[in-house]
Amino acid sequence: MEPAREASNETIAAFERAAEALGRTRTALRGVVFGQDRAVDLGLAALVAGGWAMVSGGPGSAKTRLVEGLARVTGLSFGRVPFTPDLDLAAAARPAPVVRGKRADPPLFAQLLLADELDQASPAVRATLIEAAHDGTLMVDGQRAALAKPFHLFATGGRDGLSGFTEAEIDRFLLQIDLGAPDRDGERRMLIETASRAAAPAPAIDSVSLLAAQRVAVELPVGEHVVEAMLDLVRRARPDDPSAPPIVRSEVARGPGPRAGQALMRLARATALIDGRPSPSAADVRTVAPAVLGPRLVMAERHGAPGNRAAVLEALVSGVG
Repeated sequence: MEPAREASNETIAAFERAAEALGRTRTALRGVVFGQDRAVDLGLAALVAGGWAMVSGGPGSAKTRLVEGLARVTGLSFGRVPFTPDLDLAAAARPAPVVRGKRADPPLFAQLLLADELDQASPAVRATLIEAAHDGTLMVDGQRAALAKPFHLFATGGRDGLSGFTEAEIDRFLLQIDLGAPDRDGERRMLIETASRAAAPAPAIDSVSLLAAQRVAVELPVGEHVVEAMLDLVRRARPDDPSAPPIVRSEVARGPGPRAGQALMRLARATALIDGRPSPSAADVRTVAPAVLGPRLVMAERHGAPGNRAAVLEALVSGVG
């Protein structure tokens, strides 16, 4: 057998294994988070893309349930840290006291960290967490402590999500997942099943297989027309670009930087792999674009009110061919 043929067969086999495992994982997660299929798909895509996500929504919108469900169905260790205004991040990273002969691991060192209400943290604490997540280490009592590998950061915030963060902080997140009310069937299921003691779902994929899927996603081929669609979309979102439509020029003060295009690429590939398709399409770009571009748009203000973000996103996404 020729080496190129053998490599091609290995690549196909790796793709099929990853797609099958991720399809199972999505089904399992939809059985945990009811009536929020779009949020489920975006959350899983963020994991497969190996990036960070902000999960926004009002009280009771299943923000914590989504992130905890992701940890359960992927077999990743889970940690939750409430980011109160007075949080001492170094203290939260110190080992817990021994109780009944056992010492609990600090949640900061879990493979999937839920930074709960990160928007409530002080700017210094928020910056320290983002730096630690980027570097893979955290300074604790003068010593560098390594974070888990793999390490995934999901943060929750209120309805405004990343809006209170600096532009540099926003750019570190792949996307913002907005959770509203579930659909009617999902809410009915919540009414019925939350009154019972349902067993926690078994993992549908393990961390080794998830890492393998991440490697497959990075290598998915992307057609030239899809690349051009991503470039067009990001550049049209900048009010100073000649291709920007009138609504962007009037409603947006500053558009997204180059990381937005990289986020689109990573998430479009992840979305295609989860769906079992060997290459992303323009439809994948349209699917992930609002979550990527929305928090990165700095809206112009007139008469004390910001521009219409939703209308801008609709105009931008409708132009993706």
